[in-house]
Amino acid sequence: MTTAANVHDVTQAHALDREDDEVVWADFGYRGVAKREEMQGVDTNWHIAMEPGKRNWLDKKSKLGETLDKIEKLKAGVRAKVEHPFRVIKRQFDFTKARYRDLPKNAAKLNTVFALSNL
Repeated sequence: MTTAANVHDVTQAHALDREDDEVVWADFGYRGVAKREEMQGVDTNWHIAMEPGKRNWLDKKSKLGETLDKIEKLKAGVRAKVEHPFRVIKRQFDFTKARYRDLPKNAAKLNTVFALSNL
């Protein structure tokens, strides 16, 4: 899905969530997604990353802080596997700079590049 730059991630979560999704791992941009009106009635378990500043302030010497930090590391590990194709596209296909043509052209180019990166 391709959107304009001024559209926030959380507003498009309903378009990304499929009926068969049971668990979703997302970054901090999706915080509060379960409370949104369009997501009511959707039975999905959301694992949203902790705000980076809050993670830095965790007391890692306490049991609770240590456990929360381990949970955040697990979330980051899952998300890192998903982010790898984006790195391939940015580096190997020279898509580091998004050039604004219009949304349908950008979407077509991204779909083509993703298909080529799977070969």
